[in-house]
Amino acid sequence: MKHDDIISRLTLYEKCHLLSGKNFWNTVGIEEKGVPSVALSDGPHGIRKQYGKDSQMGIGPSYPATCFPTSATVANSWDTELCEKIGEALGEEAASQGVSVLLGPGLNIKRNPLCGRNFEYFSEDPYLAGKLAAGYVRGIQKNGISACIKHFAANNTELRRMASDSIVDERTLREIYLTAFEIAVKEAKPKSLMASYNQINGVYGNENEKLLNDILRGEWGFDGFVVSDWGACNDFVEGVRAGSDLEMPSTRGDSPDLLIKAVKDGRISEDIVDKRVDELLDVILSTAEAVKKYEGKDFDIDAHHSFAEKAAAESLVLLKNEEGILPLRAGTKVAVIGDFADNPRYQGAGSSLVNPTRLDSALGVIKDCPLELIGYEKGYERSAPANEQLISAAAELAKKAEVVLLYLGLDESGEAEGLDREHMRLSDAQLRLIDGIYSANKNIVVILAAGSPVEMPWLEKAKGLIHGCLCGQAGAGAILKAVCGIVNPSGKLSETYPLSYGDIPSSPYFPAKERGVEYREGLYVGYRYFDTVKKPVLFPFGYGLSYTSFLYSEPEFTADKAVFTLKNTGDMDGAEIAQLYVRAENSSVYRPNKELKGFKKVFLKAGESKRVAIPLDDKAFRYFNTVTGRFEKDGGEYTIMIGSSVSDIRLSGTVKVDGMNAPKSEEPEALPHYRSGDITAVPDEEFAALLGHPIPDTGWGGTIGMNDALCQLYYAKSLKARLAYRIMRGKLDKGLKKGDPDLHLVFIFNMPIRAMSKVSGGYISEKMCRSVVGIVNGHAIAFFKGIGGFISGYFRQRKLRKKMMKIK
Repeated sequence: MKHDDIISRLTLYEKCHLLSGKNFWNTVGIEEKGVPSVALSDGPHGIRKQYGKDSQMGIGPSYPATCFPTSATVANSWDTELCEKIGEALGEEAASQGVSVLLGPGLNIKRNPLCGRNFEYFSEDPYLAGKLAAGYVRGIQKNGISACIKHFAANNTELRRMASDSIVDERTLREIYLTAFEIAVKEAKPKSLMASYNQINGVYGNENEKLLNDILRGEWGFDGFVVSDWGACNDFVEGVRAGSDLEMPSTRGDSPDLLIKAVKDGRISEDIVDKRVDELLDVILSTAEAVKKYEGKDFDIDAHHSFAEKAAAESLVLLKNEEGILPLRAGTKVAVIGDFADNPRYQGAGSSLVNPTRLDSALGVIKDCPLELIGYEKGYERSAPANEQLISAAAELAKKAEVVLLYLGLDESGEAEGLDREHMRLSDAQLRLIDGIYSANKNIVVILAAGSPVEMPWLEKAKGLIHGCLCGQAGAGAILKAVCGIVNPSGKLSETYPLSYGDIPSSPYFPAKERGVEYREGLYVGYRYFDTVKKPVLFPFGYGLSYTSFLYSEPEFTADKAVFTLKNTGDMDGAEIAQLYVRAENSSVYRPNKELKGFKKVFLKAGESKRVAIPLDDKAFRYFNTVTGRFEKDGGEYTIMIGSSVSDIRLSGTVKVDGMNAPKSEEPEALPHYRSGDITAVPDEEFAALLGHPIPDTGWGGTIGMNDALCQLYYAKSLKARLAYRIMRGKLDKGLKKGDPDLHLVFIFNMPIRAMSKVSGGYISEKMCRSVVGIVNGHAIAFFKGIGGFISGYFRQRKLRKKMMKIK
């Protein structure tokens, strides 16, 4: 062990307490024995360090910090160097606020566009997500603090996320849902990783030895610490055994007490506890030292704000430019319409909600652009029915303008942690507004703010469409510079935009069937499905327009790289994102038609040419063999394709690759739907064949258990429990209707009973939770035993809290 000098001086009591938090955001410190307490903080796109009294739900006011564009936005830049620079700024701000571990970036795959937390994630493609995340990690850790990649793994829905089970076959898990983590771990070496709330094939992420020990540490060489997502620890002892090093938040002694007893009873070896402490100390000691160097130092607020604007500018996607309406000429008379122009949507809601140091709006910065603003109208109200007076006023203003800049998008209730969206539409109020303006002025440029795809039946009514996604505190200026041509948009979509939600391959299986989330679509996530079955889409993966044009020519292909010439053939400087896709022509297993295996963003002046090389790495030709339990390569012919998007291939060629002669891992006749790509109605027997075992029963019945969520109390036997459910449901629905959901209530409503002991700040113990189960199940004997157990558990937990106060 690296830190045996410290561990040998610690008591079993101290070691077990080090593996559980001190409070909501800090680790336990034992200063007299050389162990400092360090702070962790939310922050995929900005630091969210809470101030004031410690909130046990972790959703409270925070110190000002730069709100950079969200990961969903920056992913559209396809720029790993930009990601590293953003990470460097995030790391600097974290250290200046005394934060040792920054909880991000998020690496979960965008399996379905309705997942409420997609704005925090990069892409539907694991290769792109992994490469961009590696950039963030390298930047964050440059000054010595720790990035914490999350949520490991297959956490792709927010609904009942703490009580759901992701049922996914081994090949899909390894090739789609783990590959991004693998790339980030191997290429950037993050010092910490967060385990997810959900189960993966029946085992909770935080106690999944196969994931945390065999794959993460064994195969990938991870040498940092693993932290549970907040309240995600199901069985603390099993988590420690499996490879989890830190439970958060604090249970004020309840979990450590269970671990101490387990060691004394011989259920777990003290050597395992020592190993976990050693892994944790390695990061705590190094990051605490790094943070000390920043004591009393502030970051440059103005410089970071300017950089946030540059990051947004690099990530803008021009989706439509009919009749070359953009860029607007100087002096164009514009009407600005839409509430988002005055009160911008620039980030999502939940644990990543940043308190920005400044916030630009379109109305606030349009004076800096060479346009003539003739007026502004609100047009609609967030989360409210259409207002005919607002629409009429907007239409009257539109009549006076040469061009209308129409700001639309999803409201705050549509993109929030703990909630999934119910549909992909814009609000009815916005749809009615579009119709009203179109009748008055046909020159409409839509500025779209949304961290996830939306349906666009209104697209034909817009001549121009700039997608800003959720572009942070300085995004308004970046968008207007693109409107005026000061910035040439160069972003490309990191996910597919379908024509309608029903086209999504996972839509028949999302979000869950009671407890079970069945990944029946297998490898066919996003473009892998649409491109294979040739299904039309609104905008394909990798799509984005420019104010200039590019020519691809003179290709050379080998099994190691693709080389070609890229020329800017237009009259404006700009950047092109060249994408490399691979197709196996004679695969022994089912595969999508194209898979992204490389990309490069290239800036070219007008008329300039460059020779571009994109390497083919160890991910280019592999597949996961379920017989050998490792990645293999089929020998044979592969087509290499270079394109401007997945559906716009400019160059292609074939190469021959030597195989590994692995045993056959798939019977084609058993997987006809997967072979064809027609996976929207996979029968049970075929999904079972893909899994390699019968489909588990993940339904819930008439008895409430420890891992059942509070939202399931509608079928509890206790009348009081059912009443509590109705009260919570009513308050939640009221908040959603107003567009202002109570995130504390959302968290509680979807929380399993056992998690009450994890987020109560030590006021509720695991024993008390078990008593609650007896109470809600309503049997007379169980009810009175539950009441008695709850009371005795309360007094036991009070003693543990007092005893823990001695540890700082």
